[in-house]
Amino acid sequence: MTAADDTSAYQGLTFEQLVGVLEELTARMASEDVGIEEAAELYERAVVLHRLAAARLEQVQARIEGLSGDQPS
Repeated sequence: MTAADDTSAYQGLTFEQLVGVLEELTARMASEDVGIEEAAELYERAVVLHRLAAARLEQVQARIEGLSGDQPS
């Protein structure tokens, strides 16, 4: 699965679901039975998940700031 495939596959997940999948990948990478190639693939997927989760947080922060009238410093 490519990074683009990962992005589209994870796009519909909630923030909490993204974090859950990220935690699963992290645990898998920490296991001793993962080869270097699989570890690299898991890491690539983790990067995609992290970016999507960070974007979700930014969207929520912008919504909250918009509702409260706060401007970022």
